[in-house]
Amino acid sequence: MIRTFLAVPLAEPLRATLAAIQSDVKRRMMPDLPRDVKMSWVRPASMHLTVKFLGDIDEGLVLPLRDAMAETLLRHRAIEIPLEHLGGFPKVQQPRVLWIGPSEAWERSDDAARLAALHRAIEACCETLHLAPDTRPLSAHLTLARIKAGHRAVGQALARSSVMDRPVKGHALLVEAIVLMRSELTPTGSIYTALWESKLQAA
Repeated sequence: MIRTFLAVPLAEPLRATLAAIQSDVKRRMMPDLPRDVKMSWVRPASMHLTVKFLGDIDEGLVLPLRDAMAETLLRHRAIEIPLEHLGGFPKVQQPRVLWIGPSEAWERSDDAARLAALHRAIEACCETLHLAPDTRPLSAHLTLARIKAGHRAVGQALARSSVMDRPVKGHALLVEAIVLMRSELTPTGSIYTALWESKLQAA
């Protein structure tokens, strides 16, 4: 059995951009944080957009899933997700996650509807191989940091720094392929390995 998930990979230039955004957020808010705050920043090399967490699957499913996914994705065109907004889940005043993602206007767009349709098609594809359904909708956001303690203090520091009010322009995540990632848990964190990649239609 191997621990796996489906994800959208990030291009290297986008990883570099996200690293610079992380550095800017850190520089503006970290000096204002009390010492009891515990937060971890996602390494840009590990960033991806999770599409579906599969959990432990039999290795014998890796190739059948690749073939089924390739057929599914050919019916969908690539989608561009603009990364123009910084936010926090569940709310920016007491965040557990800091993220970058699209605007609320994009969330109501035709492209957002196409992304939701793609997600439904991927779910249906996985069900043909008897993989458990995921009831959560696809979140078009990339995680920058996770806060484990001091959520209110982080929210206050973000408010004082005004970092969340600054527009982020000119960056986008292109959903043009889906990868099956293997996740191996180690004492220093998860190690991700791409097992295969399948392309959508060109935009």
